[in-house]
Amino acid sequence: MHGTPHIVSDVMTHTVASIGRRANFKEIVQLMEQWRVSALPVLEGEGRVIGVVSEADLLPKEEFRDRDPDRFTQLQRLSDLAKAGAVTAEELMTAPAVTVRANATLAQAARIMAHAKVKRLPVVDDVGLLEGVVSRGDLLKVFLRDDEEIAEEVRREVVSYLFRAPLSPIRVQVQDGVVTLAGRVRDTSLVPVAARLVRAVEGVADVEFELTGPPEQQVR
Repeated sequence: MHGTPHIVSDVMTHTVASIGRRANFKEIVQLMEQWRVSALPVLEGEGRVIGVVSEADLLPKEEFRDRDPDRFTQLQRLSDLAKAGAVTAEELMTAPAVTVRANATLAQAARIMAHAKVKRLPVVDDVGLLEGVVSRGDLLKVFLRDDEEIAEEVRREVVSYLFRAPLSPIRVQVQDGVVTLAGRVRDTSLVPVAARLVRAVEGVADVEFELTGPPEQQVR
């Protein structure tokens, strides 16, 4: 598809708060509050990402602040207990960092986030230097596309490609990101293909069909 943000560099935040491995606990909390973020990349050298400190890494200190864990908790949550006693970014960070490249597609970035169960990903170059950060909210920006812009892309990239000789003109309407294709086509077996292609258009929330074929066929 043309003319839409396909890759991480189109939506990522370029100005990023980060910390060094020796940053202390209070500095980390203050920087998160100042930048209103839930995680910070940890850098070394010229800006190579070596880990990430998130709110989840910080919370054990509060959770275990006023109580001694029982034996079962000690065995089950060794990592959290270690972080409860940590005071620097190096001790707190999750490493290696889960990162993404600037030329990754938004779908790839979304899959990485879902698999790693994180809300933000540092964006790095070929050698691991920080270029920016992409968040869940950034990936959702594609759903702010104008309905008519989406409709035009569907007409150009899907309808004109799949239904080159329809029995009647194919009408494309988009309302709040929901695409409706209506008309009469020669081959309704192409409808599932059209559904996949339309859903691949960035900004599409769903697709509906009011397409009919020759008299013996009908798709609703």
